[in-house]
Amino acid sequence: MEIRRALPQDIRELLHFLKMRSKYAVLLVFVVSLIIIEKENNFLSRVSDRLKQSPQALAEPNSTEVSPAPAENGSLASLQELDAAFSQLRSHLHNITLQLAGHGDPGPRRHILLMATTRTGSSFVGEFFNQQGSIFYLFEPLWHVEKTVTFLPGGASAVGSALVYRDVLKQLLLCDLYILENFISPAPEGHLTPFLFRRGSSRSLCEEPVCTPSAKKVFEKYYCKNRRCGPLNITLATEACRRKQHVALKTVRVRQLEFLQPLVEDPRLDLRIIQLVRDPRAVLASRMVAFSGKYETWKKWASEGEAPLQEEEVQRLRGNCESIRVSAELGLRRPGWLRGRYMLVRYEDVARAPLQKAEDMYRFAGLPLTPQVEEWITKNTQAPRDGNGVYSTCKNSSEQFEKWRFSMPFKLAQVVQDACAPAMQLFGYKLASSPAELANRSFSLLEEAQPSWVT
Repeated sequence: MEIRRALPQDIRELLHFLKMRSKYAVLLVFVVSLIIIEKENNFLSRVSDRLKQSPQALAEPNSTEVSPAPAENGSLASLQELDAAFSQLRSHLHNITLQLAGHGDPGPRRHILLMATTRTGSSFVGEFFNQQGSIFYLFEPLWHVEKTVTFLPGGASAVGSALVYRDVLKQLLLCDLYILENFISPAPEGHLTPFLFRRGSSRSLCEEPVCTPSAKKVFEKYYCKNRRCGPLNITLATEACRRKQHVALKTVRVRQLEFLQPLVEDPRLDLRIIQLVRDPRAVLASRMVAFSGKYETWKKWASEGEAPLQEEEVQRLRGNCESIRVSAELGLRRPGWLRGRYMLVRYEDVARAPLQKAEDMYRFAGLPLTPQVEEWITKNTQAPRDGNGVYSTCKNSSEQFEKWRFSMPFKLAQVVQDACAPAMQLFGYKLASSPAELANRSFSLLEEAQPSWVT
């Protein structure tokens, strides 16, 4: 009876170990399982040997006990129980073997939010997750919300926009893509739309079965890059999202980290937030090229100096830097609701060591970095010098990230440094004190990244 009671206890301990996900736990489970198997094998051998003995041999020569048949039946019952338990144990071990081979339970569903602002390299970093086959990745789905709902800057309108963005993000992370039908213009018909913003930047939306046969005379504004597809079927996209193991979204339209607390605390989500930042001087230089029409005042002042910069322009720059800083400070304070859920990443660190930073981000997200992602990073960070377009994600990253230093007028850099000094200090960006220092490649404008940025 002692052995019969001990076996279920061992199995319960084994089931407890099976819930542990690390490779060391798996190895420990194997060791414990082998011990259990050895013990049960020895027991089975002893029982089998006793069963093979004659009934007379089981009784004393001068014994007056009754026939040993009842004892034999009891031994058979014990043997059947052990056989059933042993089969269950072998089934558990088989499942572990499948997991080690990559064919079993792939682990918990992760939800990843890449949070950035425009011209910080977020499209490039977003590809780190887009290239992973088990991740459903969406590129800037909140673009439709911004274009449909009008919010005035500051005050209650800023809070209102943050709440709308948050609620849409929640539905998208839960694979409810139908929420976008409220914002796509013109409105989808029968859950079909050829107007989903930058559809071609999401591999999951350009794969079968989401990529349906192309339709004649249907203009796909944001078409897939490597194949012709028909209008996006939002139902098929929703089903594809649910089939994928993980979900990742990239957005430049959410800046207030505190508004994301309900998403982090939602039991249906396992949300990890990666906040990507970049030197604000580099951000401004990039925006002046990419959004040239919006920065005419800056360009004229920098090149001609005919008219002073409007205070409103400088205040907008300062406000942008402050909103980024406030969110980062909240994340780095490690409040209980955000502990283990927030990571701060500088684009410059990604550009200098893209594979290493990809490994760091995947480790933070609790996901394995696949060979496909590694291959994409290697291929797309060694582009020719003349092959870097404004919106390209294919870059010679180690040379590109400081290119702005040699084209930005020093007085423009000074304006940024004055407006964004607190944020630059927090993120480890050094101030340049002269034109020569700004253009001197041997003078690093970057302090070492802090380990505390992963919380």
